[in-house]
Amino acid sequence: MSGEMIAGDLAYRLKLEGCEVKLFIGDPTRKDCFENMVEKTDDWRKELDWVGKDGLIVFDDVGYGKEQDDLRQDGYLVVGGCETGDRMERDREFGEKMLVECGLKALFSKNFESLNEAINFVKVNKKKWVVKQNNHTSILNYVGRLDNGDDVASLLLSYKNIKELKSINLQEEVDGIEIGTARYFNGNDWVGPVEINIEHKGLHNDDIGPKTAEMGTVIWYEKNDDFRLYKENLAKLKPLLKKIGFKGDVDIDFIVNEKRANPIELTTRFGSPAIHLQDELHISKWKDFLLSIAKGEKFELQYKQGIGIVVCLCLSPFPYKIDNYDCYSSGVEIFFKDNLTPNELKRIHFEEVSFNKESKRYYVSGSNGFILYITGVGKNAEEARKSVYDLIDKIVIPKMFYRTDIGVKFMNSDFKLLKKWGWI
Repeated sequence: MSGEMIAGDLAYRLKLEGCEVKLFIGDPTRKDCFENMVEKTDDWRKELDWVGKDGLIVFDDVGYGKEQDDLRQDGYLVVGGCETGDRMERDREFGEKMLVECGLKALFSKNFESLNEAINFVKVNKKKWVVKQNNHTSILNYVGRLDNGDDVASLLLSYKNIKELKSINLQEEVDGIEIGTARYFNGNDWVGPVEINIEHKGLHNDDIGPKTAEMGTVIWYEKNDDFRLYKENLAKLKPLLKKIGFKGDVDIDFIVNEKRANPIELTTRFGSPAIHLQDELHISKWKDFLLSIAKGEKFELQYKQGIGIVVCLCLSPFPYKIDNYDCYSSGVEIFFKDNLTPNELKRIHFEEVSFNKESKRYYVSGSNGFILYITGVGKNAEEARKSVYDLIDKIVIPKMFYRTDIGVKFMNSDFKLLKKWGWI
């Protein structure tokens, strides 16, 4: 089940592993994706008899937590999240409260149901604030730059014309390096290694421009979980995750500096584009790994050593989601300059894409602008970058855009500072 195509490509990968797969897409603007690639269904509940109690049900999005809890209660094997996990991500104030109860040191965070209330709060509390939404979209997010908060107040005032805006979250801003730790949980214990990720959310190089879901990410796995960033933070969630029956991937994103790690975001589902880079890093098959998580069993995940990098290839209207947008790029074909090797094809991950049986070409579908994710792994970030961008040079999608600096800041400064501060 895919709400907004966070891990739609995972269904395709499971099919390539020999599984019988049916994909449900909840987002009406993406219903036309993965045509002729994966069998789809318009009603996932009608497929419960087909999947049976021995099959695997995968949810890639928040919003289905209650259904997952009920399905597990009925004896189905389910991976993705749970009801309380959904609330921890969707209600940022609640999520930070849960982190504090687990022993983490969280930043001040407050939800506002009224924009006027939020604006007045900023005017009284004159400092830098971060604007976020209480869901995993990012089109209204903003990191304040003025010490008196005037830029944030002005931006919030402009949001009054957005009818569907229900709530805003304001979070205290701190300086440092953004870094995340993630790990899979099987309802009883952690499964697999600890993932460390560096997200690149700015639309343009050097993080200039509006915030996006992510333009690219650096990821590597730590075999040894005895390091400070993990032990003092994500590791402490184990009792809570066990209590709420969580089965899936959980991630905490931080701003870290020399003094402390400040949690800024909690993700209680598959991450994107992390899921695509995980596919590149994993040697073990998804079907075996996910089934063991659903069953609550131990699993020795086999994975590649080194640094992984993923880059998102986009089209307008990305990074904005526009209702009733007439996507003039829909139907445009995706071209490859050279005959790609099997390994290169495996490193191309799909989102708003379908396949034309007659032309034997992939083409753009959907209307949000998330098209492809290109991955690569190397013994260091420099090798991984070369692998990714050499492959991107072989891909042509008219009017596509992407960042060319994913991993550069990590190579030049961030990795050294994180080591110096003792976080990794």
